[in-house]
Parts: sequence; C-alpha cells; structure tokens
Amino acid sequence: MTATALLLRGARLPEGQVRDVLIENGRVSAVARVAQLPSACEEMDLSGFLLLPAPAEPHAHLDKALTWDLAGAPPCDLPGAVAAWRGYAEQVTEEDVLVRARLALDELVANGATAVRTHADVLPGADPLRGLRALLRLREELSERVALQIAVLHIEASDEILDEALELGADLLGGCPHLSDDPQAAVARALAIAERHGVGVDLHADEHLRPDPKDLLLLAQAVRERGFAHGATASHCVGLGGLDPAEAARIAKEAAASGIGVVALPLTNLYLQGRDAPARTPRGLTAVRALLDADVPLAGGGDNIRDPFNPVGRSDPLETAGLLVAAGHLTLPEAVHAVTTGARTVLGLPAAGPYEGAIADLLAVRADSLSGAVGASYPDRIVFKGGRAVSRTTVIREAL
Repeated sequence: MTATALLLRGARLPEGQVRDVLIENGRVSAVARVAQLPSACEEMDLSGFLLLPAPAEPHAHLDKALTWDLAGAPPCDLPGAVAAWRGYAEQVTEEDVLVRARLALDELVANGATAVRTHADVLPGADPLRGLRALLRLREELSERVALQIAVLHIEASDEILDEALELGADLLGGCPHLSDDPQAAVARALAIAERHGVGVDLHADEHLRPDPKDLLLLAQAVRERGFAHGATASHCVGLGGLDPAEAARIAKEAAASGIGVVALPLTNLYLQGRDAPARTPRGLTAVRALLDADVPLAGGGDNIRDPFNPVGRSDPLETAGLLVAAGHLTLPEAVHAVTTGARTVLGLPAAGPYEGAIADLLAVRADSLSGAVGASYPDRIVFKGGRAVSRTTVIREAL
C-alpha cells in the first residue's frame, strides 16, 4: 500500500450500498464491504455521507460572474442582458475579472466541481483578451483544486485576435452562430480556426425559441463532412426543445452520429427565454429526453452566476440536477449523471467516481440517497480531487 493511500470508511454509494473505498495514487483501487479492507493508511469516516462522482461544470462564464449589481439590473431577456453586459464590459479590467472569477470558482469547487469549462469573452476596448489572461492566471493558480478549461467566446472578433487567444493558451474556440447573418459560414469558420490550432469547439447553439433551430444540425453536418476530430460541443440548443418530438429526435440522431456533446443549461435559459409569450409560455430547455434517447452525450450546466444574464444561481451542480428533474423530467439518476459522468464525458475527461479503476474525483454529501442529495442539496460536503480532499463545508444548525 502506497503513502498516497486513503481509505474512506462507511460511505453510501449512489446505488445504495454502504462500502469502504480505497484510493491509491489518485484512483479508486478497491471497493469492499465495510471493515473488509486493511487499515494501514490514512482513513476518513464517511458514515452518513453519500459518495458520488465529483460533478463537472460544463458551461460557465466566470469572466461575467457576480456582476448583476455592478452592471445594473437589465431587462430580463437575452438582448437586454447582452446590452447590459456589453456596457459594463467596457470598464472591466484583468484584475476585476480575476477577483470575481476566483470567488465564483471557489464556490463551484466547494459545491463539488473538480472540473469546469468557462467561456471567456473577447472584450471591447484596446485590450480584448484581458479577461482571457485573467482566467489563464486562475487556471494556473487553482490547478491542484480544479481542472479549468477555457473557451474563447466571440461574435465578430478577427481571425488574428482568435489566433492570439488560442496561442495564449485557450483550450477551445467558442462562438454564437445563431447571432450571425450566415450561421453556416460561422460554423465553418469556427471549425477551420479550431482545426488550425488543434483544439475543439464549444458553440452557443440555437439559444432562442424560434421554430427553426439550425446551429446544432449545421454543426453536426459540418463536423461529419470535415472529419473534425478535436471534439465539438453544442451548448444551450434551446430551439430543439420547441420542435415536435419526431423532428427533435431526427436532429438528435444527427448530433449522435457526429459525436457532438450537448450541454443543457436550464437555470439561465428558463429565466431568459419565453418572456415574450405570456400565454402557453415555451420553456427555455433543450429536448433532453430526445437527446438521451439518441445516445447523445448530455451534460447539465449552471451557465451564468448572478450576472446580467441571470441574477440567481448557487454555483451548485446539484441545483442544476434538480432543475433537470423538475423542468426536464429526467429521473434522479439521469439528472445526477448529467452533472457528473455526463459532464465529464462532454469535457473529454476520464471517468471518475467511487468505482474500481476510476479517477478519485469524488463528492461526499451528507445525505442517505440521491433524493436527499439533490432535493435538499445539503451543504455539508467534502470534495476530493485525485484522491485528495480539497474542500470541506460543515454547517451547524441550532433550534433556538
């Protein structure tokens, strides 16, 4: 047994069994009935805790985080949020982004996320990559606690700016084809630039409720035609949720055939979308059931954290799981999978969890079942990255 071993005693697994879990060199090496594993290493008693694969946050905007009050409360729709953020972004500095992003990322880690993908805007002004540089600094600073992926997000930035961003160290190229006059050309351009740098793409796709979603289908077709091999993700895909089931299923199968991952973002999209239809309001949620039925890798993400796009959000993947149950009608295991293993799959990360051979990225939450963990979202949590505890939250409650 190695010096890096840790034995977790008496943890309840997602399937309900109570087990001891042995971690060695960052991986789970054994799972056994209580008291059957030797005790010649450091131990931690997890009696009363449910042990889950650590969540991954597949879609954040850390450069925007915590600016709702700073930017002023905008009209509560997507165009209003975009305008409010653009106005505030004029004065954003690298240090400002670094401070706010660190606070938001600390919240995500404390709630269980050991991997996060954030988008970083190309900002207005003479130094458009100042936000990206702040996030690159944060990625290095917190690398032992969380794996941070950065997608540079642009609408009209030049090839030169995007080349510079990717050369600085951005991991992926983002974009918003539905905001372009020619979505097909926007998708083709994103893939071409990403291919040149050998990185993947994560596009904001069909973030609207119009009955003609194109971005996901265009991305699926372009990935297949180009043989794009660096990984493609479509985030939002709200328009897919407004189609009739047969058409949604057809597009979902196209996405599955192209190997695209889809990120559902219920918190922000339920808040922003549908405000112009007060009767029979359509919901801002992609067709999660059709995507699952088509075997599309599906992740659930939190998106905005108290910024002009959404004044709420706790930086808690279990909150996202609860929304996928309530609004998306997923089962509890499906919803938890979307914010844990499903999210890691979309981010291109190896499997984690309390299972032999898996990476020991784990979340212990004080609960006795998935319904307790998701429904009550208890704050008592211990977060493990690579088998090492990186955060612990303990709450004391008193009846007076």
